[in-house]
Amino acid sequence: MASDLDLAESDHDQMVSGRSLWGKSGIRPHWLPIERSFSIDVTVIGGGITGALVAEHLTARGFSVVVIDREEPGFGSTAASTAMLQWEIDSTLTELEDYYGFERAARIYRHSGAAVAGLSKLIAANGIACGFRPRNTLYLADGREGARNLLEERQLRRRAGLPGVYLEHPDLFTQFELDRDGAIYSPGSAECDPLLLTWGLIKMAVRRGARLVSASVAQLYSEGDHVTVETDDGHVIEARHVVLATGYAMPGLDMPKLHRSSSSWALATVPQDPANFWRDRALIWEDSHPYLYMRTTPDNRIVAGGEDDGTTDPEARDRKLPAKTVAIQEKMKRLWPKADTRVAHAWCGTFGETADGLPLIGPVPEMPHVFAAYGYGGNGITFSYLAAQMIGAMLAGMHRDWFEDFALDRDGPRMPRFGEDIVRVRNELR
Repeated sequence: MASDLDLAESDHDQMVSGRSLWGKSGIRPHWLPIERSFSIDVTVIGGGITGALVAEHLTARGFSVVVIDREEPGFGSTAASTAMLQWEIDSTLTELEDYYGFERAARIYRHSGAAVAGLSKLIAANGIACGFRPRNTLYLADGREGARNLLEERQLRRRAGLPGVYLEHPDLFTQFELDRDGAIYSPGSAECDPLLLTWGLIKMAVRRGARLVSASVAQLYSEGDHVTVETDDGHVIEARHVVLATGYAMPGLDMPKLHRSSSSWALATVPQDPANFWRDRALIWEDSHPYLYMRTTPDNRIVAGGEDDGTTDPEARDRKLPAKTVAIQEKMKRLWPKADTRVAHAWCGTFGETADGLPLIGPVPEMPHVFAAYGYGGNGITFSYLAAQMIGAMLAGMHRDWFEDFALDRDGPRMPRFGEDIVRVRNELR
């Protein structure tokens, strides 16, 4: 009996608008139209950062891989990323302890840290030119109560063996010239250009034999020991496995209440005087709602963003771009008065997040041999790397108990299980 998966229509315009600054110095991979039907080990649907990491890892494991995308690969949610490669998760360790207990929460944080370290090693070992820089992070308190909460968070992190120090206001102001009540200062994160990283990973996969196909998937269904991918021009790809790496477009999945969609706004300034940057060019993010985050770039710009809200309609999201840009400028200027806040680029995008701040990675319930990776929140590239490693292990027949921490059908905080009523048929991904 076949299991079919609806593939809902979506396009880049629905996910992203405006224009980010990424990818300007890179050479885009060459994608070819599909000319005939064929069989392969793994079909990866989606050519953004998740698809690129999955393709690179699976080809390194010896799988034959085709990556298929109907639009300009990488110019969906990947191009909208601010590429702050943090191991610190949207949900604090304190929050995850409340949800799942200390041991599980600590394990999740350690795997996030290992993901950033693994990605850093991959980039360095292969000389991927993507503006990669190791960075420390500054997690800023929102007022005195927020400072107390961050102190408790740091104490819990120390218990979990996680790195970092707590800075009270005098130290934070003296060392970083930031007028906040407190902060956690942590090593082990990084930054990069997400498009250059995506293209570099895809080129590595191609050198190992991966195929890049420009086509639209019309139907996907699994039966027996394989999955059939049908394109809208009548070709068929028979795959042993399929990986859904379609960014924040969720084809055919009735996502659980654990998952929700939101929108975020970002900007990049004109180049700054490097002497006016904060110490270490640390990645800055706030414990506030809506929050602010900031990073720098190799050409001395400030990338800042936040102002997240529940807007999901693309037109409504885009109408907010001018006002949200001004709000981000004003917050940036208050936090760092030395900044030249003139805007060179502004953009916005819709993204997926979950109630517990963790991704949805692994087998799609009731769809044998189909795997998915969604719900990344603010840790997009970090969790994309984690997804590639996890799915690669699963396809090689290995399972680890901690994989359940990120499963699509996990029990979230006060949330029902996923997969009870999913799997409908025949929408189109055009």
